[in-house]
This record gives sequence, C-alpha cells and structure tokens, in this order.
Amino acid sequence: MSRRLAQINIARLNHPIDAPEMADFVGALDNINALAERSPGFVWRLVGDGDDATDVRPEGLDDVIVNMSVWTGIEPLRRFVFQTAHAAVMARRAKWFPNFGSAYAVLWWIDEGHTPTVGEAMERLGQLERFGPCAEAFTFERAFDADGKPLDLPEIVKDCA
Repeated sequence: MSRRLAQINIARLNHPIDAPEMADFVGALDNINALAERSPGFVWRLVGDGDDATDVRPEGLDDVIVNMSVWTGIEPLRRFVFQTAHAAVMARRAKWFPNFGSAYAVLWWIDEGHTPTVGEAMERLGQLERFGPCAEAFTFERAFDADGKPLDLPEIVKDCA
C-alpha cells in the first residue's frame, strides 16, 4: 500500500482568533489554504466549521489552534512550507503566536486513504517531544522516508527576489 505524509502544527494564540490583533493572520488563511490545495502533492487538509480549522482545538487546549494536512511526500510539503507565500506569512508568526516552548510540529507517514485525527496527531507530537525524531514522529530537520530510513534532505534555498 502506498504511504502519504501527514503533518500537524499547533500554535498558542496571543489573542482570541476574532480579535483585531489576529486580523492579518485570519485574513491570509483563505489565500494560503487555496495555495496549499493547488500545490503539487497536496492530498487533504483539516477543515472545521468554516473553510479553515481555526475552530478545531486539541482536547483540553482551548487557546491552541491546529493546522493539519496530508501530502504525497516530504518534498511537495517542503516546497509549499518554505518556497511559497506560506513562508512569508509564517515569518510573521511571532506577531500572532508566542513561542510554544515545546514541539509544535510533527510529520509522520500514514497509509493512503487514512484520514488522521487531531488526537492521533497530538499523540505523534507528544512522541516527538518525549523521544525526539524517529520514523514514527519526525521533523524536516531530521526526517525519515516511508520505509523508516533517515533522509538527508537538501537545504532549502530561499529566493532573494
């Protein structure tokens, strides 16, 4: 069976999501989500009551928002994260989200057709926090392929233009 790459990243809000201080972030969501959906390798993203996931919260963490998606592999996700307009928006994340203080993003492989849950993703995040990167829960900095072998990913070179 073919494998897909799942990811979650979480952020603690500096302000309520509907506060004026969050307007720039919220205003960018539709464009960034549409960009993700048009990106090569995109498979699925978590959507809540609106067309984003800002109303979805991990159990017991009312001030934390999640972004979760599935991709065909690591390179398409890396290109989206680091080489599109997504990177420019996330460069301003300190304006909206304080330093999390622990692991806030994790990648893991799933079987094609499986839709990960927030609970499953939070378990992977906890595994990363407790044990560090491994084949079951990893990061871009220390990644693994779908067979569990370590990857040596090339450095992302950002355009200066």
